[in-house]
Amino acid sequence: MAESLLQASRQRRAKAMTAAAGSAGRAAVSLLLCALLAPGGAYVLDDSDGLGREFDGIGAVSGGGATSRLLVNYPEPYRSQILDYLFKPNFGASLHILKVEIGGDGQTTDGTEPSHMHYALDENYFRGYEWWLMKEAKKRNPNITLMGLPWSFPGWLGKGFNWPYVNLQLTAYYVVSWIVGAKYYHDLDIDYIGAFRLLVLQIWNERTFDSDYIKVLRRMLNYQGLQRVKIIASDNLWEPIAASMLLDPELLKVIDVIGAHYPGTHTVKDARLTEKKLWSSEDFSTLNNDVGAGCWARVLNQNYINGYMTSTIAWNLVASYYEQLPYGRCGLMTAQEPWSGHYVVESPIWISAHTTQFTQPGWYYLKTVGHLEKGGSYVALTDGLGNLTIIIETMSHKQSKCIRPFLPYFNVSRQYATFILKGSFSEIPGLQVWYTKLGKPSERFLFKQLDSLWLPDGSDSFTLELQADELFTLTTLTAGTKGSYPVPPRSQPFPRIYKDDFNVAPNFADQTGVFEYFTNMEDPGEHRFTLRQVLNQRPITWAADAYNTISVIGDYKWSNVTIKCDVYIETPQTGGVFIAGRVNKGGILIRSARGVFFWIFANGTYRVTGDLAGWMIYALGQADIRAKKWYTLTLTIKGHFSSGMLNGKPLWTNVPVNFPKNGWAAIGTHFFEFAQFDNFYVEAMG
Repeated sequence: MAESLLQASRQRRAKAMTAAAGSAGRAAVSLLLCALLAPGGAYVLDDSDGLGREFDGIGAVSGGGATSRLLVNYPEPYRSQILDYLFKPNFGASLHILKVEIGGDGQTTDGTEPSHMHYALDENYFRGYEWWLMKEAKKRNPNITLMGLPWSFPGWLGKGFNWPYVNLQLTAYYVVSWIVGAKYYHDLDIDYIGAFRLLVLQIWNERTFDSDYIKVLRRMLNYQGLQRVKIIASDNLWEPIAASMLLDPELLKVIDVIGAHYPGTHTVKDARLTEKKLWSSEDFSTLNNDVGAGCWARVLNQNYINGYMTSTIAWNLVASYYEQLPYGRCGLMTAQEPWSGHYVVESPIWISAHTTQFTQPGWYYLKTVGHLEKGGSYVALTDGLGNLTIIIETMSHKQSKCIRPFLPYFNVSRQYATFILKGSFSEIPGLQVWYTKLGKPSERFLFKQLDSLWLPDGSDSFTLELQADELFTLTTLTAGTKGSYPVPPRSQPFPRIYKDDFNVAPNFADQTGVFEYFTNMEDPGEHRFTLRQVLNQRPITWAADAYNTISVIGDYKWSNVTIKCDVYIETPQTGGVFIAGRVNKGGILIRSARGVFFWIFANGTYRVTGDLAGWMIYALGQADIRAKKWYTLTLTIKGHFSSGMLNGKPLWTNVPVNFPKNGWAAIGTHFFEFAQFDNFYVEAMG
């Protein structure tokens, strides 16, 4: 590598004397030799005294509430294009790590993801879309690291308690079975598991850990021949897990990585004293505009500089859920319209590329990294074989606020920075240059390759002019690419007329409960294929799941709508189902959702409420209804009034509705109970 660069340097000696980048896109930014510029800060990049910590990669999370829910519904070729932007090496984000939720049937931010074991004797390793997503990621990057982490757990593990540690062996078996199933059914090797969050197996997302459980999990993994699967804990804060590890030699031995969420680029002394790998195992969580991109650029560098964290993982991978759910568009890119095929490659994709396309897990940080004199930071990594990658960020305070934690004020100003290459890097004759500028549209560039920086023979330094909100990557690697596809279809609202007989993937987003395709063997006719709510027990919750099950669909802006659906109550006497319109909340706020809810019950009654919880009763009465029979419900909402029909005949009319003004359509059940839905139809009139 060094010889080829040296030859190129001799051929381009004249160009080295100007070394300007303006012709490639930034006339105001000069990459000049240090001898030609006024003095500024000087920074040595040297491996003579050894290297820093091993780099473990940059990744993102699919999960924490069905954040990839709509992605699987995208038509081709757009679905594959989105996946390429996320995972294909040297193309887009080129992620090194994919972390997925181990579905636990509960609401975990923006929705529920199904468990592979709804019940004790029930195992199904084809539920949900995370298996598919992991295989697609592996298809593009066979070396990607896979991780798993539970947020919620199916209710049977708690044996009546909202707690997963009632039977440590049982919970460990549940998690290990997910890893074994990933390999047996999908040929997926999980690398880490959370004790709770997984593959690197992780423990329990942002909740209390149990030291004994972690030890049991390690023993069970080993018993199953899964010694290679590592455990990361505790996916919350640095403490008390770090102190517990220092006080418990066995716990210290079985945990491979300490993972913290939203650490603000800092660790604590106890965590460093463990001498374990330190990861920001969930970070970012910020709107994917340029401020979010600035947040991501800053933490990717400073997590290591300030906190020795060798991996940073973004929540979330792709904003592929309805935008009005909590944390809308907090993904590296946006893909929330499978009905149109429209998606947006947002700026955090290209911020990621500045690091991921020019490093790999197994590289090492240099010891000589740090902050710039007038704001910003720089890191440098090497593969130990002569390659060097330098990433420099100058994100301003205003441009890089993450959604959490609070960011103390700092100032970034124009500066010259001289980088001096020492040790094995002193003979590098030139570097490829990639550049991003965030902020004003007239000055904005995303991941643009500039002219190469060539050092004349005998020189071991170069100087950059740096301004606020810039990101540079200087590297010996030449494989980087700003991948592109033809412009995707333009954005379109959810169709005003929508029909679903549940023979293909629906666009419903489960918010409490799990709604699955069901083959109804008892009805070989019209209702042979239905959508069934399959939980009859409340899960061990991570968030405040509602006591009713509900799945939403459509355009949040819908106001005047007609919703029609065939429904089937399976539970005699106590069972009940509903259809709804103008549902105004979802995700972790689902319990307080308002709207117009049309309920029927197996005891022969109906009810109209203004909220999911059923406290605001607009109308009620008797109806000829019983369990195990199909009924057709129709709900019409227009202006300030609503009406409902049962089997095509009016049941209630002109019930006043003053709030909310708009929201999703929805279906659901009274409690956690079996029920079926078919022939869903909605027509929106505005």
